[in-house]
Amino acid sequence: MADTTKAQANIGVVGLAVMGSNLARNLASREGNTVAVYNRSWEKTNTLITEHPEAGFIASEKIEDFVASLQKPRTAIIMVQAGKGTDAVIDQLTELFEPGDIIVDGGNALFTDTIRREKAVRETGINFVGAGISGGEEGALKGPSIMPGGSAEAYQTLGPILSSIAAVAEGEPCVTHIGTDGAGHFVKMIHNGIEYADMQLIAEAYDLIRRGTGKSPAEIAEVFAEWNRGELESYLIEITAEVLRQVDAKTGKPLVDVIVDQAGSKGTGVWTVQTALNLGTPVSGIAEAVFARGLSSHPEQRAAAIGLPGPSDEWTVDDKDAFIEDVRLALYASKIVAYSQGFDAIAAGADEHGWNIDLGAVSKIWRGGCIIRAQFLNRIADSYAEVPDLKLLLSAPYFADAMSKAQDAWRRVVVASAQSGIPAPAFSSSLSYYDGLRAERLPAALVQGQRDFFGAHTYKRVDAEGTFHTLWSGDRSEVQAVDSH
Repeated sequence: MADTTKAQANIGVVGLAVMGSNLARNLASREGNTVAVYNRSWEKTNTLITEHPEAGFIASEKIEDFVASLQKPRTAIIMVQAGKGTDAVIDQLTELFEPGDIIVDGGNALFTDTIRREKAVRETGINFVGAGISGGEEGALKGPSIMPGGSAEAYQTLGPILSSIAAVAEGEPCVTHIGTDGAGHFVKMIHNGIEYADMQLIAEAYDLIRRGTGKSPAEIAEVFAEWNRGELESYLIEITAEVLRQVDAKTGKPLVDVIVDQAGSKGTGVWTVQTALNLGTPVSGIAEAVFARGLSSHPEQRAAAIGLPGPSDEWTVDDKDAFIEDVRLALYASKIVAYSQGFDAIAAGADEHGWNIDLGAVSKIWRGGCIIRAQFLNRIADSYAEVPDLKLLLSAPYFADAMSKAQDAWRRVVVASAQSGIPAPAFSSSLSYYDGLRAERLPAALVQGQRDFFGAHTYKRVDAEGTFHTLWSGDRSEVQAVDSH
């Protein structure tokens, strides 16, 4: 039991499943931290303190004792399942904490829930921080990328603690104050959306190489390992090589051939797409990745589609090495689009909710500890450092040059996927997005004409200011100026 007569811990963790336990161990391993721990079930708490006596945890069976064991201003990180469980713990702590204390939600909460919670808790004088924590179980233990929101006041206390446990990239801790209320969880949500796109693009690259060249998973693993030594260097490319090398102990087959081809989802990718739609910001690469998982998870429809016609000619690759290089370039270009769309969504969210988010700082804290850490995040940081109000990441010189070098190969790969009947939705949609940006004029003009025809939705003209409506009656219809005030 905790000694309730004297506060001893500078930080506490509530919720001791794997992520919470690992985060508590990480905190305890850093100089200057003493960690209080509490779980609704004493069994998990007891297991943690028994297995890791070196951590010096201050453990409590009752939440009242947990609160009493914290130094003021009290700071507690909640690591419980998002939803009602989080709300229940927040309510408990709010009743026991005092003004100036800090409650941190370190789970994968929907950012609108965080906005609601922060507003409610703020009325009590207590600080509420929604903090995105990326890196999975290993990151929580060894150093995650951390994206805290909340007030500047709260970050004064919380910042040094989070900096002590965050991953370090090029000498800098992978944590920064993202912005007020739900900004931290918003950025973490977009991070996860980019992660969806990145994973789908890698999967499409693997599928094209395997079906186009006939290489085995183990041989393709070596391709990815080679890619990881160049501009595609990233955590996801690295682990892809490891996954493809694995042999199933039971069957002796490549493990990837034994795993059922139905991809799961925990919802953050869906949230990203829904939010982007509400913001009017295209994230087509992320959306296609979400849809691809959805398609994979409908075996009954896929079974019903067996026998539907496909390409009449068998597809073959004449120069396998050249094709693999084309896929590498297409992957790099599509990956850049995914990140560009993600940063567009962050900027749009910041405008909508009044957050002052430093996009360059976000790219820097993603360089270590998180799932989408990649070499070229430094290039993103450089781009925003050179032009802080950069409107389109793709237009930055480094990325424009990368697109110039990759686009011919990218187009060949998309053509090959279509001609061969191999689905590559993320590659294809990313290229279409890129070409949509480049287009001097889009067919949206026709869409506006259609909308005005059937719904009098009006339109604007290229040769005059104002808003207009056409009285449609043949090819010489009457145009009316519409008073927009």
